[in-house]
Amino acid sequence: MGSLVCEAFGRNLRAIRKSKGFSQERLAHDAGIDRSYLGKIERGEVNITIEKIYQLAESLQCSPKNLILDI
Repeated sequence: MGSLVCEAFGRNLRAIRKSKGFSQERLAHDAGIDRSYLGKIERGEVNITIEKIYQLAESLQCSPKNLILDI
């Protein structure tokens, strides 16, 4: 099980992805990551790098700060 921070990030990422109408497959492709890895991110199972946060934000056309919540 991931940390509370990773879990909160994953939930927020999933919510933003869905609100923009992206499937996991589309977001993973656009961000240049594997779909199964994106699933792990959304479940809070992995601690991703800042570089990946920026890649995801660019693909979702949002600011990286929108992906990170205060917990």
